Amino acid sequence: MIWGNAMHVIPAAEAPRFQLPGVEFTVFASPSLGSAGLCAWRLTVDVGHGGDAPHTLDRDEIFTVLSGSVQFGPDGDKLGAGDSVVVPAGEPISLTNLGEDKAELIVAITAGFTGYMADGTTVQPPWSK
Repeated sequence: MIWGNAMHVIPAAEAPRFQLPGVEFTVFASPSLGSAGLCAWRLTVDVGHGGDAPHTLDRDEIFTVLSGSVQFGPDGDKLGAGDSVVVPAGEPISLTNLGEDKAELIVAITAGFTGYMADGTTVQPPWSK
């Protein structure tokens, strides 16, 4: 929904959702949703999810934990509700849910980012478009 000529409202029921094994992305902002410069989504991480091969991004990415307990990387800091982490561009990202419930995070990154999987594959995820 567009407010006037500038604001875009994304009703919760219409927010795009994308699934990968163990995680769900609910998109709040992206170029296709009216945000030319920023992508933001809620990341829901299943209980026990973790241990994926790390990936990297070409932009800084910010994670804020809304609920649950997570760890970035096998030796990374453990974060709980209200904690945030800025992952610099090029730093390996791997997320583990440490809790007994699903973890929810808000993620933000500049639009137009590119991801690099552990096997070297280049990706531009659908939640970034």
